[in-house]
Amino acid sequence: MTHRFSPRPRIVIVGGGTAGLLLATRLGQQLGRKGRAQVTLIDRSLTHLWKPMLHTIAAGTRDVHQHKVSLLAQARAQGFAYEPGELCGLSRNRRLVHLAELPSAGDRPVVGPRAVPYDVLVLALGSGANDFGVPGVQAHCHFIDSQFQAEAFNHRLRWQLFRGALQDEAVTIDIVGAGATGVELAAELSHLMEMAAHFGDPTLRERLRLTLYESAPRILAAFPERVSESSHRVLEKLGFTIRTGTRVQAAQAQGLVTADQPLAPNDMTVWAAGIKAPEVLSRLGGLRTNPSHQLVIDATLRSVDDEHIFALGDCSTLTLPDQPRPLPASAQVAVQQATHLARHLPAWLQCSAMPAFEYRDLGGLVSLGRYGAYGTVGKAGLLPGQFLGGALARLGHELIYRNYQRSLHGLGKTGLLWATESLNGWTHPGIRLS
Repeated sequence: MTHRFSPRPRIVIVGGGTAGLLLATRLGQQLGRKGRAQVTLIDRSLTHLWKPMLHTIAAGTRDVHQHKVSLLAQARAQGFAYEPGELCGLSRNRRLVHLAELPSAGDRPVVGPRAVPYDVLVLALGSGANDFGVPGVQAHCHFIDSQFQAEAFNHRLRWQLFRGALQDEAVTIDIVGAGATGVELAAELSHLMEMAAHFGDPTLRERLRLTLYESAPRILAAFPERVSESSHRVLEKLGFTIRTGTRVQAAQAQGLVTADQPLAPNDMTVWAAGIKAPEVLSRLGGLRTNPSHQLVIDATLRSVDDEHIFALGDCSTLTLPDQPRPLPASAQVAVQQATHLARHLPAWLQCSAMPAFEYRDLGGLVSLGRYGAYGTVGKAGLLPGQFLGGALARLGHELIYRNYQRSLHGLGKTGLLWATESLNGWTHPGIRLS
């Protein structure tokens, strides 16, 4: 069979999120360990954290140290190389990825600007919340799209809780965007307050004043209506205010501005609305993107403008032939795309055709922590459309994460990690206190 590239092609994956790390792990096992390809993962962070878990890190109800993955250790164990860096440009004609300098705490950068050559480039940079150009959002709102942002929010949150307890004041938090992230964060903050009350102020939970703002007619608009209604009831029972059909017009240091409220004062604002890929993707050598900076790809997961460039997960947009709208920006899609590419890329490197990606809708689950979980079985499930709730939905939500861990570490190590977390729960506080 004729090879498409040299006997040891250079595969560069930019982005160590859900799709990027899973792909690097699979290709490292299949190609890197056997010397059949040079697989390199590039990411600005030294560690990886499963994005659907970030709201628990922001609330401080999970220990980030137990769940983050060292990219360097993962690379060594799974047969790929890790290189720290941040994408800033692309030379498609010379097949070079341009990386910006990495800043440091001192006067000199850790490493200066550089270029990394590739034969095959996979972009998996993920996405963040979309501020939609609303004035003041970048300056006055917290985001929880990365481990750094989630920990920054948690740091300030803990000081707000101390202030509320010491000065006998309420703690007012607004969350803009009542999708899965916003709703799950709200429930997790309630759990945090209940747990924190055991370590000092028994009235701490009563001090929480939380409002969810959503421009759509209902919360969890991407989920079936029964999931939305069930979650709505839980949040209202927790005492939260839910303002659907409300568009935030501006964010200020003192609070939020809406059409019917000149200023709603608060202590903290979290912006969890919309989806937007990194802006750098719209400046990559003419590669086509949509208004949210997502790369337009075809059914083979390749850029419509360059057959040597693939894109996965939230940083890409794909409308399948039998679908009226693009695939959702979700961990489920990212995992399936990474699995598809890992399965078929080795043969494609040797001139086999790349088959079209087929999405299997397994359904969706939203977790409200200790207050419950709700979801439905997707079209590809055993009971399509079946509503899930209670213990079964909570177990399903947990197993999704454990299955992802298994894909990175194997069954044995995942079992040990799960057992270790359970044991640590007996000897450590259930929330972050320092």
